[in-house]
Amino acid sequence: MPKSTRRRFVAQSGTVLAAPNALLATPAAAAAQAPPQRRLLGSRFPLEKVAAALLPRNQWRPFPTASDRTGWQSIPPDVRTALLADGEEHLGTGWPALPATLFLEFARNGNRSNYEGVRNRRRGNLRKLVVAECVHGDGRFLDDIVNGLWTTCEETWWGVPAHMGMQKAGRGLPDVSEPVVDLFAAETASLLAWTEYLLGPQLEKISSLLRERIYSEVDRRILKPNFDRIDFWWMGLDPKLSRSVNNWNPWINSNWLTSVLLLERDEARRGRAVHKILLSLDRFLDSYHEDGGCDEGPGYWFRAGASLFDCLDLLDSASRGAINVYEQPLIREIGRYIYRAHIFDNYFLNFADAPAKVNIAGDLVYRYGKKIEDEKMQGLGAFGASRQGVAVVRSDSIGRQLAAIFNVVNLRSAAPRQPLVRDVWLSGIEVMTARVSDGSERGLYLAAKGGHNAESHNHNDVGNFVIYADGQPVIIDVGVETYTAKTFSANRYEIWTMQSAYHNLPTIAELMQSPGRNFTARGVRYRAGSESAEFSLDIARAYPAEAGVETWVRTLRLNRARGEVEIEERYALRKPVNDITLTLMTPCTVSQRAPGELTFTGQALRSPVAIQYDASVLTPKTEEIAIEDGRLRSAWGARLFRVLLVSNKPPRKAEWRLRVSQR
Repeated sequence: MPKSTRRRFVAQSGTVLAAPNALLATPAAAAAQAPPQRRLLGSRFPLEKVAAALLPRNQWRPFPTASDRTGWQSIPPDVRTALLADGEEHLGTGWPALPATLFLEFARNGNRSNYEGVRNRRRGNLRKLVVAECVHGDGRFLDDIVNGLWTTCEETWWGVPAHMGMQKAGRGLPDVSEPVVDLFAAETASLLAWTEYLLGPQLEKISSLLRERIYSEVDRRILKPNFDRIDFWWMGLDPKLSRSVNNWNPWINSNWLTSVLLLERDEARRGRAVHKILLSLDRFLDSYHEDGGCDEGPGYWFRAGASLFDCLDLLDSASRGAINVYEQPLIREIGRYIYRAHIFDNYFLNFADAPAKVNIAGDLVYRYGKKIEDEKMQGLGAFGASRQGVAVVRSDSIGRQLAAIFNVVNLRSAAPRQPLVRDVWLSGIEVMTARVSDGSERGLYLAAKGGHNAESHNHNDVGNFVIYADGQPVIIDVGVETYTAKTFSANRYEIWTMQSAYHNLPTIAELMQSPGRNFTARGVRYRAGSESAEFSLDIARAYPAEAGVETWVRTLRLNRARGEVEIEERYALRKPVNDITLTLMTPCTVSQRAPGELTFTGQALRSPVAIQYDASVLTPKTEEIAIEDGRLRSAWGARLFRVLLVSNKPPRKAEWRLRVSQR
């Protein structure tokens, strides 16, 4: 951990596109308001309509089963070969144990990776064996599949230790008398449901009890508790719970819906369960502003907006198109977010806990784009698929994998294209992006955010920004380390990556921004046109009262004509302070070219980037941060640099400017 985490934040109470050349004022108070309750799904599809629209369980055939040899033999040969090899790799390898002591590691020392690693291998191996058996159809994978099914059904709980707080008994070991539904319990139910659908007759020949065991376990663990209860927070249905929903809602609902559609034997309860899922999904849609912006970031979009698409795709299929809302503007905007947050290649805008590099699920993006008739989204999906090759048909979710397998021919015929949108303004979450030219990565790229410090997966980062040059990172958002118990605890903001001092923000008298809903941006304004894009906001209220900040107006401007980014800081303090520090985080090597100018260089940069500042006011200092965490290393390598521009004994009121340009 970097030494400079000693810089203080003061904890406070609280929960953790424009017309060209037009100026849009977006008061923070307006952005703070919750979107209206739309009841987009529940009002359009009441219970009677849902029940009438759904195909009976035994008539719904979304994909060929293993018995349909024509369907599986129609897959391209290279895809068949790859999927068969995936299964053969795990023939006879056994099923690693999940002992109680491994489960208890999270409660004892905060480690969640060890248990999840073994659990994920078990699920992944079963999925690969099931698909390989469908591809080849010769029965040689069946015994391993049966062992995998049986050992999965024998598990006490299908979820993960980090989510154990959902049960009344609290963290520790799972209480078998209270089945609670987390992300991974629901994922497991979906895997078993698809396995029963694909291989039912084959399992029946081995033992008539196998299919019955699958149904009884999924019913006990998922179908019944979800049908009977409304107090799982992710549902958003209990008026006594104030917690807002996030990606858990569509992610779990997509797997619950899969299990209901494939396994529920009582058609009346099947219809009621689907209708309840629609009501729950409405709570997720109600959390979004009209622009479709995802405050959890593009990495989480694949389990937020994309899981919403999983639900809509299942509903569309199981009702033969009768339950369909793809024409709704909000559904379209939620999809488009993914290419609006795209920077270049596999770099995406990574505010909050989002990773900087995302290997997108190309098939998923393409199919969503196809449904909403958006060519940019289809192009990005095809681009992602072109980088993945045959791996485009692999997924950790068997439902998504099946869809990719049977769409691969269409996807391969689509034209890959990075949209590289010139200007983006998401007023609901107060995020902007701008690049020099539409459709090109050349030149500088600027993105910035307002918002508040109680967003989903929040970092204390009101006013943070990033700058890329020719599609490569220069000034960055570091992101988040591998999750531990601390990540989602009361001690979250002790982690350096969550602190404003390790974002591109000011630190005032060693005081950082504070977490909570009241620590927010004010006076947010945005404008964009052919010559420039500009974003300004007052970040004073993101700091504790002890910092004595009256106003701090940060203005970020991309000047397209000159190919420069200008950063203007105008502040006023209520009292004198000893120092103010401006932080710049970078993966680049930093050198002092001349007084008042820093040069940023890196192997991936086509040319150096210079940042000019007033040397009479600011003194630079550079710290190297060794990166040991695997999640951060995958994005940035073995080290990062933290540039500190320090003003000692600064005046109570001043105006500073930085200028960023390519050399």
